[in-house]
Amino acid sequence: MGNIDQSRRKWLSLGGIILGSSFVANSALAALSTAAPKILHFKNINTGEKLSSPFSPNKGLARSELQKLNYLMRDRRTNLVHNMDPKLFMKFYQIQSRLGLRSCEISVICGYRAPATNAAMHRRSKGVASNSYHMRGQAIDFRIDNIALNRVREVAQSLKNGGVGYYPRSNFVHVDTGPVRTWRGS
Repeated sequence: MGNIDQSRRKWLSLGGIILGSSFVANSALAALSTAAPKILHFKNINTGEKLSSPFSPNKGLARSELQKLNYLMRDRRTNLVHNMDPKLFMKFYQIQSRLGLRSCEISVICGYRAPATNAAMHRRSKGVASNSYHMRGQAIDFRIDNIALNRVREVAQSLKNGGVGYYPRSNFVHVDTGPVRTWRGS
């Protein structure tokens, strides 16, 4: 009988451990899903404007933050503002996370580009696509200071969602929300 009691105690103890660990795991998952929003920091290198926007991996950006980002990403030559694809900002969150950065400033070279601006740039350089995703608010050219450009490109490509252009001589990476593809520019 003593053997049966001993065995029963072991099973009850094991059951308690399993039950307790499931509560801990569920609590940890709940904490992760309701974690405080992360902050995405952007700087437009052409205007000097900076913006820090709270971002939730589950909910994305608040409408008011998206409007501020649309303005920051405007065509600097025409001052025209266009709605940017919110999926771009999820990409930046993912890039920042995969780089292991809690916080970083994303230097924006080009966001939205008006059709007239794009046409003028295309005439000067065949490296500028005539039907650029910049004109649709679906592309951003950027760099992250103190992170090797090649590393930023590798991480952006690892997402396997949208286009990634690598421009080492011009010191930027292009990301867009079009089809998956990669290329190397100058």
